[in-house]
Amino acid sequence: MDLFSTPDATEKIAKNQPLAVRMAPEDWDEYVGQAHLVSEGSLLRRAIEADRLGSAVFFGPPGTGKTALARLIALKTKAHVEQTNTASIGIPEIRKIIQSARERQKINGKRTILILDEIHHFNRTQQDALLPDVEKGMITLIGLTTENPYFYVNTALISRSTVFEFQPLTRVDLKRIVRQSLANEGKGFGAKKVVLEEEAENHLLTMCDGDARRVLNALELAVLTTPPNGQDQIVISLKTSEESTQKRAIRYDKSSDDHYDTISAFIKSLRGSDPDAALYWMAKMLAAGEDPRFVARRLLIASSEDVGNADPQALVICNAAFEAVEKLGLPEARIPLAQAVVYVACAPKSNASYLAGDAAASEVQNGPRREVPLHLKDANLDGKQRGHGKGYQYAHDFPEHFVKQEYMPQKKKFYEPTEEGFEKKMKERIGKLWNKTS
Repeated sequence: MDLFSTPDATEKIAKNQPLAVRMAPEDWDEYVGQAHLVSEGSLLRRAIEADRLGSAVFFGPPGTGKTALARLIALKTKAHVEQTNTASIGIPEIRKIIQSARERQKINGKRTILILDEIHHFNRTQQDALLPDVEKGMITLIGLTTENPYFYVNTALISRSTVFEFQPLTRVDLKRIVRQSLANEGKGFGAKKVVLEEEAENHLLTMCDGDARRVLNALELAVLTTPPNGQDQIVISLKTSEESTQKRAIRYDKSSDDHYDTISAFIKSLRGSDPDAALYWMAKMLAAGEDPRFVARRLLIASSEDVGNADPQALVICNAAFEAVEKLGLPEARIPLAQAVVYVACAPKSNASYLAGDAAASEVQNGPRREVPLHLKDANLDGKQRGHGKGYQYAHDFPEHFVKQEYMPQKKKFYEPTEEGFEKKMKERIGKLWNKTS
């Protein structure tokens, strides 16, 4: 309450806040999820309860309880708390907060906790402005971010903080949050007769995908837009739930962990011969707005790196899919991409060619220097007068179009064909040729 507000006005403002804000936990029994961080006896919880939490960074997907835990810390600490968002402040505001913290500590010895939401939006200079006072303990920094802090937060700040990773909430967690909101009379909808049908609840839990803020926003929209029936009940049906959630939000920022994790899952599913998983991760990438040419390029790489000569046709099909993507664009490009994904995932696998290429490259850099043998050198121009090509045996003049001769001084084996698919035939042929006695 400020100087000019009345208790009634303050209460009205609180009631008009979004449900997700009103339902913010005020004690441990109301906090849902992140048991690996805040279960009784855990390091983080002990530090909060003892009011000895040092500088920390909370990172994880949206709606997983980072801000809720920061607010809970603010309620429990005896320190002065400053809470702000990086989108609304710059270096002048940071300096004011730090100066106030210094004066506060000098006058009454009171600590200052600075809760900084979306810290990844601060540039290096802004983060550097915090560093000296964080290091001295003048302020305790709690940075909140949806991005990997090891990429977006200064190394110096990270080294002076403890990083805590938040996981997406489970369906059980989300269901508990929904039930708490429906039961709580003061902050939630406990004073209303809300009936949430089972199908509607299941839809909410599925579409909100581990995001508490999103499930509470959808629930609030459904309740506030549904008129009571004859029994004064607000019945939330599946149709209402679908209208309230709309399209599922997909976490796939191209600079985030989700982007790289999804790509990794796609590649490893192809390599692991799981066409269903590979199709799912591809569909997720495309639904999130990924360039289909990027997916096609990954398929081209996989067709050589993971399939190789076990099925040489994989490279042909993936290259054809890439050309089709260039010509078609979305949404039709999904069709040849799906065909190529299924082919690569189901094809026999061999990385022998890929390993052989790496081994040869390593030998060039680290092995003995090898000169081209005289009989392999080019005999054009004056080469013949210098002995170039002398003694070279033309393979097509011999049975099976093969003749034994030296092609590399200090011969070393790089390619070790497997027994998979077509590569088995290649292995048999090359072995037969080089092992024959004449």
